Amino acid sequence: MPTKNKIISSPAHYTYGDYQAIDVIEDWKLNYHLGNALKYICRAGRKDPSKKAEDLEKAIWYLEREIQTGCLSSE
Repeated sequence: MPTKNKIISSPAHYTYGDYQAIDVIEDWKLNYHLGNALKYICRAGRKDPSKKAEDLEKAIWYLEREIQTGCLSSE
């Protein structure tokens, strides 16, 4: 059984391959909306296979929110 610290810092549904979603989000300096979209894309079907479509819908919601709000501000 994984330790509590490992579950918090490296959950299996965000750790796949060589990179964790949080590492990519931080390295690419993604904002809140884009970071969450990436997070939901990365975990789609991994945390709960029956909720893959829900995770992808959440990613779309964050992308739409970024288009509505983020693209209006200058970066």
